[in-house]
Amino acid sequence: MRSLMRRVLLDTRYTLVGFPTAVIGFVIMVTGFAAGLGTAVVWIGLPLLAGTLMVARGFADAERGWLSDVLKRPPVRPRYRPAPSGAGRIRRLVNPMTSGQSWLDLLHGILVFPFAVLSFVLTVVFWSLPLAGLTYPLYGIITSRIPGNVELPELLGFGEGYFTNSIFYVSVGLASALLLPFTVRGAALIRAGFGRALLTGVAELQERIDDLAEGRAAAVSAEANALRKLERDIHDGPQQRLVSLAMELSRAQRQMGKDPEAAQATIKSAITATRETLDELRALSRGIAPPILSDRGLAPALAALAGRCTIPVDLDVQIVERFQAATENAIYFVCAETLTNVAKHSRATVCTVQLLRIGDILMLTIGDDGVGGAHVAKGHGLAGLADRLRAVDGELTVQSPDGGPTVIVAEVPCR
Repeated sequence: MRSLMRRVLLDTRYTLVGFPTAVIGFVIMVTGFAAGLGTAVVWIGLPLLAGTLMVARGFADAERGWLSDVLKRPPVRPRYRPAPSGAGRIRRLVNPMTSGQSWLDLLHGILVFPFAVLSFVLTVVFWSLPLAGLTYPLYGIITSRIPGNVELPELLGFGEGYFTNSIFYVSVGLASALLLPFTVRGAALIRAGFGRALLTGVAELQERIDDLAEGRAAAVSAEANALRKLERDIHDGPQQRLVSLAMELSRAQRQMGKDPEAAQATIKSAITATRETLDELRALSRGIAPPILSDRGLAPALAALAGRCTIPVDLDVQIVERFQAATENAIYFVCAETLTNVAKHSRATVCTVQLLRIGDILMLTIGDDGVGGAHVAKGHGLAGLADRLRAVDGELTVQSPDGGPTVIVAEVPCR
């Protein structure tokens, strides 16, 4: 009830305060635009138009602040084109005219007037009806005794008298009070929807484009880092083992004729090295595309990761459905890398892994009781995980004070 009342009051403030603001803005902008356009041929109109656009920008900024309350969205301010560096006085003066959003601000200031009138009238009417109807028993004692006074119930054929009028008006007031939250909300959304389309639509689209570009750059960076790490791991591990294996086999070949027993021992050592190399290659392949993930899904894949971790892992996976390959790969990679870091650096005695779905978000939470100090700054291991998550519109949050404990949360959309 408290949140509903707060919502009604916020919507009411928006429509009531916004009405005189819309009237003032409408008068200023129509006058300034007409005067500027009419005198543009003698150049006086250019500064008038520029000034009108700057005034429209001020009214638009105020409207954007109100929109964040009504639409329950963070405020979004467009990027107005600045004047070029070294521009002259006239170029800086007319610079507002070169920005498309400035003209949208002006268009909003002019066209919002009928929307503001409609939302204001609906709000005033549906606040007045409950107040007047529910309080009628107080003032109706006086109005019902006025000679010649004809009340609405009598005109509608319900009868006359104080008691009949009270029942009618109180009923109307109760019905209006029930409709008040929906009507006021609808009135606010009528104006807010129009404002969002003109004042923040382009900015929101630009933000989305920037997010996609950042995600693409993050994906490229993450893949490049992963390839470099894989190349380094192969060079330092299997490649060195294979070189040593080739040398061992060459030595066994030379020993075969002179000392068969020594050759047999060398071959046995080479076989052991071959098995170790295969194990290492399997471990590397699991970090790229584990078959268990593609075949059986996240729950078995995370269970396999937990089972291979060198410290005890308390696993809690509350999902069974499958998701897009990119989403599953991102979750798996974050879990695998984080468990590796926990085992190598945290000095933890226990680790917890929880995966659950909240609406359209997959949330992976990994915690440990280690020494802490983890963060996502560039140059650290977790920065690559953050880049990989941004590639799928995900987000990585790290809480790891010095001394621990550490909690890492990865959120990935799963629509």
